[in-house]
Amino acid sequence: MLDFFCLTMCEKNGDTKKRRSNQVDTAGSLRQEAETCYRLTLPEDFYQFWRFCEELDPEKPSDALVSSVGLRLVGPYDILAGKHKKAKSTNPDFSLHWRFFYDPPEFQTILVVDSKTQYHMGYFRDVPDELPVWVGANEAKKSCVISQVGDNVFAAVKLFLSKKLKEMTDKKKIAILKDIDEKLTRTAKELGYSLEQKTVKMKQRDKKVVTKAFHGAGLVVPVDKNDVGYRELPETNANLRRICKAIVDASTDDERLKAFAPIQEMLTFVQFANDECDYGMGYELGIDLFCYGSHYFHKTVGQLLPLAYTLLQRSLFADIIQSHLANRREEPLDQLAP
Repeated sequence: MLDFFCLTMCEKNGDTKKRRSNQVDTAGSLRQEAETCYRLTLPEDFYQFWRFCEELDPEKPSDALVSSVGLRLVGPYDILAGKHKKAKSTNPDFSLHWRFFYDPPEFQTILVVDSKTQYHMGYFRDVPDELPVWVGANEAKKSCVISQVGDNVFAAVKLFLSKKLKEMTDKKKIAILKDIDEKLTRTAKELGYSLEQKTVKMKQRDKKVVTKAFHGAGLVVPVDKNDVGYRELPETNANLRRICKAIVDASTDDERLKAFAPIQEMLTFVQFANDECDYGMGYELGIDLFCYGSHYFHKTVGQLLPLAYTLLQRSLFADIIQSHLANRREEPLDQLAP
């Protein structure tokens, strides 16, 4: 059942209010469909970038950057493109649409590169009913690490373009990329978007991070003046990785059970922490085990994260992690394949 709660969250942050006069007149029904399907509010730069790509290629905006830059617009952009109306599935799960192996619930893919590393970019949110805090990038075939590439999609694509230009030697291709780069830079400046990789707003968010977690994107939880909300895991990241490796590498079930003992102990600590409102501890352990990537941890992650998200009042993320664990694959799921 589609959830309309997020539609009331539009224009929540001040930056968006400043740009209200520049709002894209994307058909209201398409905006509503995109945000209703995902149960997430999309920032104004999402729609502005669609308009930018429409100007580059009015027929196929989703593919406007494919031949030149190598980027394809996917995820919620597929709804703006009307792809959901031609999909084979009559009941697609949008929480899994272009969800890569290591994408946590906080991550929503919007751009992909047809590469062996599964490079993709997406919005990263700390809370489902708030706007994204920044755009991140991950290479799912390499690791779980999510890197920050800007606080809007224009900045993220500008950074990608800059790196591509440095690697390029073909003069014709360089000229095409420079032309797109100039158009993108001009449009972003006209609309008032920062093209910095790390903005002041992003630095302010960094100060709220209680732990980096395995993916490096950082976790944010409410912590009150008495420091209630988060407590550290008893193991360092390095030690936790060693514990995980011992579990995965165990040659017998008995060995694996013994290797699981430190995790079991941490689960007991998490129960105590939850009782005392330090919900961030179970959140961190759940995310770390999810990021390690082994199916041996799926059951434990399924116990930890839905509960942590529910306690943190982020119930949509609880739904997403449950769907993902039930359908976690190394190849991304295009839920709208015709």
